Amino acid sequence: MDYKSVNEARDLPGMRLVLTAGVPGPWGETAKSLMDYKGIPFVPVRQDGGGENAELVEWTGQSSAPVAVYDDQPPISHWLDLLMFLERLSPGKPLVPADPELRVDCLGLSSLVAGVDGFGWNRRLHMLAPMMGMDTPPEPVARLAWKYGWSEGAHAASGERLVSILGELDRRLAEQEGRGHEFFVGDAVTAVDFYWANFSGMISPLGPEVNPMPDFLRVTYESADEAVSAALTPRLLVHRDRMYERFITLPLDF
Repeated sequence: MDYKSVNEARDLPGMRLVLTAGVPGPWGETAKSLMDYKGIPFVPVRQDGGGENAELVEWTGQSSAPVAVYDDQPPISHWLDLLMFLERLSPGKPLVPADPELRVDCLGLSSLVAGVDGFGWNRRLHMLAPMMGMDTPPEPVARLAWKYGWSEGAHAASGERLVSILGELDRRLAEQEGRGHEFFVGDAVTAVDFYWANFSGMISPLGPEVNPMPDFLRVTYESADEAVSAALTPRLLVHRDRMYERFITLPLDF
C-alpha cells in the first residue's frame, strides 16, 4: 500500500485513513473494507504499530490506528463513531439497519467483536502475554499493554471471555441459518459481518497467498489456546470465507 506520511496527508482534501503499516490490523482492515464496500475512496496514511507516532498525536490527539479524517472535520478514531460517520457519508449502501430491533442487534454484535472487552480486545490481551512475561517487555509491547489494560488478572479472564463471545456469535449464525439467512442480522449483509470477517484473522488468518502478513505476526495470531481454537466453529469460518468471496477484496494490501 502506498502510504502518505502524516505531514503529507494532513492538508489533503477528502478522506484520509490512518492505518498500521505492514500488518493486517483488524480494526484498520475493517475500516478499509467498509469504505471499499460503500465506494468511499481514501488516502492511506502511515502509523507505526506500538510506536510513539508523535506527528499523528499532534494531528489527531492520539497515537493509534485506524483514524479517519474527512476534509476539515475532526479526526475519528473510535470504531462506532467511524461506522456511523460512514453511514452518514454514504447512505446509499447502508450497513446499519434502520429497523430498531435489527439495529440493536447489529450494533450490539459489532461491539461484541470490536468494542472494549470484546473479541479483539481480549485476543490482544492473549497475544501480549508471552512478551509481558519477560523481565523487561519491549517498549512497543509495553505501550500496547498499557492501552489495553493488560494485567495477569485480565489475561487470565480473557480466554473464557473469548470462548463466550465465539459461542454467542456461532449461536446467532445458527439461528439465522434456521431462518434461511446467511448473515448475522436480518436478510442482508451488515456491519457486524464485516467486523467478524476481519477480526477472525486474529485466530485463523487467511493463507499467505492472499494475506502476505509477516511470519512473526502469523505465528502470534495462530497461537490461540486449545479452548479458544475449538470455539472457532466451522460455521464461523464459512461465514468468514463467504464475506471474502463476496464483499472484501483479496489479496489483502497493507
